[in-house]
Amino acid sequence: MKQLPIGILKKAARGIGYISHPLRLRILEFLDVNGSSSVSAIAKGVDVEQLFVSQSLRKLREAHLVKTTRRGLFIYYTICEEYPASIFVCLRKWYGYLANDFYFLQDNYKHILPADFTSMAAETIKLFAHVDKMRILDFLILYGPSTVSAIAKGAKFSPLKVSQLLKRMRTDGLVISKRNGRFMIYESLAGIHVTAMKCIHRRYDSLKKKSDF
Repeated sequence: MKQLPIGILKKAARGIGYISHPLRLRILEFLDVNGSSSVSAIAKGVDVEQLFVSQSLRKLREAHLVKTTRRGLFIYYTICEEYPASIFVCLRKWYGYLANDFYFLQDNYKHILPADFTSMAAETIKLFAHVDKMRILDFLILYGPSTVSAIAKGAKFSPLKVSQLLKRMRTDGLVISKRNGRFMIYESLAGIHVTAMKCIHRRYDSLKKKSDF
């Protein structure tokens, strides 16, 4: 497995940046579980006023994360990017692991996650939905605990920039560090950020035509 190309990371960062909002994430989750749905059905499902749901759907449509079809008088929304849907597969498994819930650990199990977990997931996604942070996470997930100089070389950033980013990521609970002699070693903490990065990787690696990402 190789590091993701920078162009793919930029597209992935834009996509997950759009879903790093609790309501947008809940809307996408509703569509993932229930399939093509009208605005009124989505609003009822997420228990939010239809006006706010419509505004969020417009943003998701502009980001090419949902698409619409008309059936008579009604417009129906469907997820049109595969990797947001695959992120929900990973989020459910992560929740199942944390909550020791066997059902969420099963393959192909689709069920709405607790709202507080979804909100927490959105906030965590917001912390790493940045192409440079994702580049560092990608390196750490692939190669394990590493020094600043090794990360800088692999991520193609200056050591100073890597150090600054790692400091923020450590504060945000994305990575941890430990001293080994005169070197500081960094590694990624387990969490939604790792789960999401692995989902993005799996989707990219599965595509024969990489430009379809």
